[in-house]
Amino acid sequence: MSTTATPSTPFVAPTALEPLRAKSGWIIALGVVYVIAGAIALGSVVFATVVTVFVVGIMMLVAGVAEVINAFQIKTWGKFLFWLLLGALYIIAGFLTFDNPLLAAAVLTLLLGIALIASGIMRVFLGFSMRQGTPWGWVVFSGVVTLLLGLIILARWPVSGLFVLGLLLGIDLLLAGISWISVGFGLKRLTT
Repeated sequence: MSTTATPSTPFVAPTALEPLRAKSGWIIALGVVYVIAGAIALGSVVFATVVTVFVVGIMMLVAGVAEVINAFQIKTWGKFLFWLLLGALYIIAGFLTFDNPLLAAAVLTLLLGIALIASGIMRVFLGFSMRQGTPWGWVVFSGVVTLLLGLIILARWPVSGLFVLGLLLGIDLLLAGISWISVGFGLKRLTT
């Protein structure tokens, strides 16, 4: 039996992580910015909802313009008019989000509630159909939670349209910030 002790290190830095370790302070700072943005969003969920709708509107405008440009690139194809119309609809929808962001938020929240209900039902069904040899209970649990979230959103609709998108944005920013902060501190603890 050997009496030499080997030093135990909780983390060993693989060479691939070394560039990240050198920038761990920046990663922590990014996390702090996310946490602050999340706190601001949660402090004013209606404002955060409107900002979210504006971002969706901008994405719709960009997609619409791209569709129209693409339609003119392939105008010899028989479906040129359909492609052009699709782009025009995206552009119109994008402008409508700017014209009435609270109505757009209500519509997006309604669609989100419906999508969560459909996703929850499918996940529950999927979980029950894979009961042999897999941890299907977690899939069913996840489906039930998703279904309940969708039902809660729809039960309070259209009022939920004022705050749901901003609330989800705030929660997402907070969780992303906390995760980046923990990654940054984890990288600082790595030993070479």
